[in-house]
Amino acid sequence: MIEFRHVTKTFPQGRSTVTALDDIDLTIAENEMFGIVGESGSGKSTLLRLINHLEAPTSGAVRVDGEDLSALPARAQRERRRRIAMVFQQFNLLANSTVFDNVAMPLRLQGRRERDTVMQMLEFVKMAGHRDKHPSTLSGGEKQRVAIARALANRPRILLCDEPTSALDSGHTEEIMATLDEVRTQFHTTIVLVSHELDVIKSSCDRAAVLEQGRLAALTDVVAPPTRERTGSYADRAREYLA
Repeated sequence: MIEFRHVTKTFPQGRSTVTALDDIDLTIAENEMFGIVGESGSGKSTLLRLINHLEAPTSGAVRVDGEDLSALPARAQRERRRRIAMVFQQFNLLANSTVFDNVAMPLRLQGRRERDTVMQMLEFVKMAGHRDKHPSTLSGGEKQRVAIARALANRPRILLCDEPTSALDSGHTEEIMATLDEVRTQFHTTIVLVSHELDVIKSSCDRAAVLEQGRLAALTDVVAPPTRERTGSYADRAREYLA
């Protein structure tokens, strides 16, 4: 489904370069909820941006359904990118637009006016009754549910979630993760979830990658937490907790 083959990504910094990802090699299966954890600056968000080709690898290849987007012409890249949607930490809703118009936005950008699709997505996230409200009147959890509905409007095959619960309290975090689990179940969506919250990854994901300074420190199945105290670096503690 999603393949990273010896992927390295560097960025220029003055006269030198910074390595954000270093020789990443992993595969994410179809319909999997896959977690990515690591400290700030470990390369988590860069990895997400390589999946939807907002960034191109410096070396190596990223393939989605067997296709390397960087090898496709621009029009084909845009078409393939519509299969991939994203949910952000800070919701990214348009303050001057209603809930309905926020969800309808990706469809309207394509010249589509599909009221039924918008209402289906709002009903799915239990926000249909708020369709005429503006984001400022909603709680954080409600805003994130609207953002998920907007991401689903194009029925993507892949949903990328960049710290979707870090701005929420524990109650709203549970609601959002339950919603994402329903997305995977009902729409057979592959979900890639970036989070620094190990408990979120632990409760929701099938597998997780632990990044440390741009390298893949561990790739593990997610199972019940150990009872022993966790020590060592973030990568060591994450690997121990998730495995």
